[in-house]
Amino acid sequence: MSNLANKVVLITGGSSGIGRAAALTFAREGARVMIAARGVERGNRVVSEIEAAGGRARFVSADGSRSDQVRSMVEKTIEAFGRLDCAFNNSATIEEPLAFTADFTEEQFDRSMAFNLKSVWLCMQQEIRQMLAQDPPGGAIVNTSSVNGLGAAPRAALYSAAKAGVIALTKAAALEYARQGIRVNALVAGPFQTPMLEEQLTRASGGDPEVRAAMEKRWCETLAMGRIGKPEEAAEAVVWLCSDAASYVTGHSMIVDGAMTAAMR
Repeated sequence: MSNLANKVVLITGGSSGIGRAAALTFAREGARVMIAARGVERGNRVVSEIEAAGGRARFVSADGSRSDQVRSMVEKTIEAFGRLDCAFNNSATIEEPLAFTADFTEEQFDRSMAFNLKSVWLCMQQEIRQMLAQDPPGGAIVNTSSVNGLGAAPRAALYSAAKAGVIALTKAAALEYARQGIRVNALVAGPFQTPMLEEQLTRASGGDPEVRAAMEKRWCETLAMGRIGKPEEAAEAVVWLCSDAASYVTGHSMIVDGAMTAAMR
């Protein structure tokens, strides 16, 4: 995928997990990478990893749920690299406790939607405006959704709803901007070994390492491939969607889940 050489990519949630893996993979393909995240120390570590391997990267601290910070994030990307060719809107959080739908608070609803859905829209808003304004115009956007957004996860209704919304936003934008040279797709992620998944397992097991290990073992036994995915496997899909190899792919929800949902769709 050498057609990504010198392209400029912006990655939110790029300091860990799938975002970090994507940053390293884009850099490997020759792209110039702007990493955005709330965690400054972790973000700068990823920049150092990329530079140590001979790549080019910068870091910007940004909260994707705040419009002023998202606007500044895109502006700093342009200041650093001159344009925006690709964007991977990957930041998300699961900070709410597991609960039945009627037991969530209004505050928890608002927070979940802000970090997991509104943040994607705010990023798309600024990225699309930049892609339309630059010369030559155009670009590729990938938004991270989840297999939970294809149906639902019991006791995680808010996260499921937000991730379903990400798919709908992606499809609408793909239809609206295809003739203006902007492709928009979604990564529908299954289970991957990320800090977010580690946190979920720890929370669900009550912090008991033995219970946690048993839960993970049982989970792996239900997966067709018998294992949880590596972040690098998701990253390769994202990079492909942003490359010229996917030039006729837009409005697509690419499910990368090791066949976890194959029997249900």
